[in-house]
Amino acid sequence: MSNVILFDNETREHLLPLTYLKPIGELRIGILSIREKWARHLNAAVSFLTQEYLSEKFPMTYGAENILINASVLPTPALVKLIEQMTLNEAFLLGDELIAAKLSGEQVERMVRDEDFGELRGFPLEGTDLLKINRVYDLFRLNGQAMELDFELLTRDRQSAPISETNQVLGPRERIFIEAGASVECSVLNAQNGPIYIGKDAQVMEGCLIRGGLAMAEGAVLKMGAKIYGPTSLGPHCKVGGEVNNVVFQANANKGHEGYLGNSVIGEWCNIGADTNASNLKNTYEEVRLWNYPEQQFSPTGLQFCGLIMGDHSKCGINTMFNTGTVIGICTNIFGTGFPRQFIPSFAWGGAQGFTTFRADKAFDTIERVMARRQQSLGVLDRLILLRVFEDTAPYRRWEKD
Repeated sequence: MSNVILFDNETREHLLPLTYLKPIGELRIGILSIREKWARHLNAAVSFLTQEYLSEKFPMTYGAENILINASVLPTPALVKLIEQMTLNEAFLLGDELIAAKLSGEQVERMVRDEDFGELRGFPLEGTDLLKINRVYDLFRLNGQAMELDFELLTRDRQSAPISETNQVLGPRERIFIEAGASVECSVLNAQNGPIYIGKDAQVMEGCLIRGGLAMAEGAVLKMGAKIYGPTSLGPHCKVGGEVNNVVFQANANKGHEGYLGNSVIGEWCNIGADTNASNLKNTYEEVRLWNYPEQQFSPTGLQFCGLIMGDHSKCGINTMFNTGTVIGICTNIFGTGFPRQFIPSFAWGGAQGFTTFRADKAFDTIERVMARRQQSLGVLDRLILLRVFEDTAPYRRWEKD
């Protein structure tokens, strides 16, 4: 078995707030997380080289030979084949950006100590078909391509569980795969435009209208009458209802009621209140600008459709309204009438009428109650990471200076 290390680089800053609490490699796109993709493709043990404050929870392990892979790059058949053929001291580059390298254990140790670990033979990847996440919106923009690759990977030479006769199926049945323990009844499954993958113990309740691609990870739930347009992904144990179009839910997130959400990414342990709506298209049909953390400003996306980016552990109350291209940090609590601002920093409490600081101890109390409902708990390392982010994001909470 190979030893793979997924490393974060400056791209990580462009993926905030989704990478405040985790390395890039733990982000989900398609059906699997980036870590899970590489582990399956290379039959490898995968660890992380990430920010120092995350490294105790997400430690790096290495062996005699190690393949280092840029965590923002997704495996494709062509890239996997190239990496499998690498020898020690070889590297693949995209311009000046390192994509992959093969190093000895001694070289990895030197690299971590920021010492010279020798010259590498570099090979350019220009012209190679790469699938790479450079900005937060790439998670939904590239979700369809990632889903197709994951569907092929997970279902090749395998037999789906039977599709219940209570469902109406459109398109080829081989584009629908149901894992053991999943339940799908009295729903419309349209696989004409993309695959439908229903994970282990997932549940599609009665009356759902699904237009693939759709990926539901283990234990995910679609509530009764949900209207799903692909490509949409539900991470493990997410619960989703209402109308959803091209959204990536990371894990343990809830949007259980009516309301529209499109072209969006929702972090872990988020909750979206009933009848919440997020615009994904400006009234003027102009290009959407989105808050960019490294640039400290709203930057062009090149997209006409871009909805909501919500960091981990954030919540919004019933009837919340979000403007096109809204970015919300981690551990926010949003409520009240009107449209809140399009960039809401982490640990904010309030809405369109203004914000106060969601104190870390109060945030911990809420997180613990939420996680307890899924028989999980907030560990010591998680608390330390959250406290670090609370301190690092203080400059964004400008009201604290008033």
